[in-house]
Amino acid sequence: MKHVLITIHFLALTLSTFMVESNEGMPVTGLLHQLKFGVLAHDVGDLWSGFNREEGVDLNIEAVFSPSLTILGGSLRPALGGSINTAGDTSKGYLDLLWQYNFATGIFFVSGVGAAIHDGKLNASTAGRKALGSRVLFHIPVEIGYFISSQTTVSIYFDHISNAYTANENEGMDTLGVRFGYVF
Repeated sequence: MKHVLITIHFLALTLSTFMVESNEGMPVTGLLHQLKFGVLAHDVGDLWSGFNREEGVDLNIEAVFSPSLTILGGSLRPALGGSINTAGDTSKGYLDLLWQYNFATGIFFVSGVGAAIHDGKLNASTAGRKALGSRVLFHIPVEIGYFISSQTTVSIYFDHISNAYTANENEGMDTLGVRFGYVF
């Protein structure tokens, strides 16, 4: 949990650095493109990881930064986020590179890859906990959503963390839930 709290603290400091006030007292976002908040089911079974052991709900926050690079009609941006598990099981912080494609209908698709650090167990010595094998894991998010307005989004979000068999233990973990976003 200590690693995740440090990551979330770092995220808060980073966001405060990018949000400054103009002469009129209005916030100027600078490098911050979007903030996302979500509620996710923790360690969902029958997805990529194949089974679940842990419980609870994850509270998720993510900052997506600007500028972007246009690739294949979509925008490539860095993101920094974290999920805190409300049951005291595995929490994580992550840094990703996200690709987002916006359809003319208001629907959008996001996928990416990055790294996560977590406070979970590394081996299978604790009942009811996943053996993640390594403190630093790959983080793979996928999101499908809709622009409610030009600045507000709602989405279904999935992410997977694992070490991709770079360590002996590799049970992996999936989360699935709903997120709301605000575009600056």
